[in-house]
Amino acid sequence: MTSAQPPVGQPSPAGLNKKTSAILSYVLGWLTGIVFLFVGKNDPDVKFHAAQSTVFFGAASVVNIVLSVISSILGTLGIIFSLVGLAVGVFTFVVWIMAMIQANNTGGVRAELPIVGKFIAPYADKLANSVK
Repeated sequence: MTSAQPPVGQPSPAGLNKKTSAILSYVLGWLTGIVFLFVGKNDPDVKFHAAQSTVFFGAASVVNIVLSVISSILGTLGIIFSLVGLAVGVFTFVVWIMAMIQANNTGGVRAELPIVGKFIAPYADKLANSVK
């Protein structure tokens, strides 16, 4: 094997295998996504999972912050924005669980996030390719 990345199931330079690294890149959302962008930089699959986690959960965090600010400014009318924020939170939680299950089932091989993958993947590719 001439590639620089370890085979599936073999430990990466960080001491974790591809599957574990892919799952862990989702555990704390964008925070572990950023960590695994650099820890898994020698494995393009792990780097993609980490970038995908960073982009999706980072965007969900920004949306929730914006909705919270709008909700607090509008007072009583802000209840609608609070409910939308709650829906975004539930949706994010569902995608989070599905992402970790998918990373486990695929063995850490590159796979798009369920539901939102086709929208997130181009941005995740750009982010993953920017980390050297």
